[in-house]
Amino acid sequence: MTNNCKLYYASMSPFVRKARIVAREVGWSLDLISVFASPIAPPEDLVRVNPLAKIPALRIPTGEVLFDSPVICRYLGEGTELYPTELALWRALRREALADGLIEAALLARYETTLRPEPRRWSDWVESQMGKVARCLEVMSHEVGDAEEPDIGDIATGCALAYLDFRYPQLTWRTDFPALAAFAEALNKRPAFQDTQPK
Repeated sequence: MTNNCKLYYASMSPFVRKARIVAREVGWSLDLISVFASPIAPPEDLVRVNPLAKIPALRIPTGEVLFDSPVICRYLGEGTELYPTELALWRALRREALADGLIEAALLARYETTLRPEPRRWSDWVESQMGKVARCLEVMSHEVGDAEEPDIGDIATGCALAYLDFRYPQLTWRTDFPALAAFAEALNKRPAFQDTQPK
């Protein structure tokens, strides 16, 4: 389904990937506008549409721009099986927030170890962020979702786990949490996940 929505994106972003997967799962076709979302020197074209200079950002047919990934995903997936009803909705949204929090912590640790000059790196900060990642994985392992009929919590979890594989291949989360690893493998077979692999 075409909808004249434009998604400002970078293919490596797990938050962008989550929005693209939701669009694919519900049958929306998005016009993609590639931007380089530097945390230090954001491009003017991105700042013009999102004052936070973050991706994803989605220009909808009214001309308004929606941002951050939970808002964009809700816009794209509202009224579908991705957003269940009643208590199941709040559980799915809680799991989305948990996965987004894992990604944020992993990103902050990565920024500290790759963008900051080595003499100025703060090891306690990195350890704190990676502690969040470890705690999120523990909770996720007790709330493994359904890869056959995923909700927004499942999609966000799949994006978070794939980001760890991409940026932190040394982590042993697959060995430590085999049920979570099996869930990720099943999700990654879905066409929406296949089509949005980082390049």
